[in-house]
Amino acid sequence: QVQLVESGGGLVQPGGSLRLSCAATGVTLDYYVIAWFRQAPGKEREGVSYITSSDIKAYADSVKGRFTISRDSSKNTVSLQMNSLKPEDTAVYYCASFLGAFTNAAVWKTPQIYDFWGQGTQVTVSS
Repeated sequence: QVQLVESGGGLVQPGGSLRLSCAATGVTLDYYVIAWFRQAPGKEREGVSYITSSDIKAYADSVKGRFTISRDSSKNTVSLQMNSLKPEDTAVYYCASFLGAFTNAAVWKTPQIYDFWGQGTQVTVSS
């Protein structure tokens, strides 16, 4: 049984940092594309970043230069380091897994293609 579990969310002031982690059981994350999504109240779920099995990475324009995705194979986790946080980064953050290759550069932002999801972790950026 595949299970993804996010952790590391919390309340942080603008300009602060948080590190989210996605841990997996029942699957070896090294073989999967792992993506981070977020969803703010009243908004659609949006892609934040992904990392492929060959460590190719991509970011949404809104987080480029501030967020960094990484993989720790020894711990079977994927992390999202979030720096210079802004109030607009406030959302529930989810990790998701996809087994395969993207057919184009934009498809990774489509939530429906992902096979498994975590339950989410709340990130609130506020003073």
